[in-house]
Amino acid sequence: MTLNVYLSGEIHTDWREQIIEGAKGLDVSFDSPVTDHDASDDCGVAIMGAEENKYWHDHKGAMVNAIRTRKGIADADVVVVRFGEKYRQWNAAFDAGYAAALGKSLIVLQRPEHDHALKEVDAAALAMAREPAQVVEILRYVLTGKLPG
Repeated sequence: MTLNVYLSGEIHTDWREQIIEGAKGLDVSFDSPVTDHDASDDCGVAIMGAEENKYWHDHKGAMVNAIRTRKGIADADVVVVRFGEKYRQWNAAFDAGYAAALGKSLIVLQRPEHDHALKEVDAAALAMAREPAQVVEILRYVLTGKLPG
């Protein structure tokens, strides 16, 4: 069995790399949004033209990025959504809801201080992890039936 995993959420830490590195040797492929913050913010105006109004600047970027996000989530067997500590990731919450609406297996990765704010997201998830290594162990168990250790 091969798992296609979409890694959504915060882009300011190396959690994606930790999961990808930890999953080496497992039959897993990974996809994610564009994680270059400037490219993600400016793709719409870079491609379709400048906007004086910041709302429309951001809107163009969000629409272009949504093409990749929708495809990645639609093709995924498992969606991992990471909520980081630096910013409120409204886009991550949207991705989690979209994945849940599509019936995707959802793993949420979050810090304890976000538990209350994310209770509805967590209720839609099949697992809630605190560390990237736990996500790796979930994937390993799903693929092999083997427990850690």
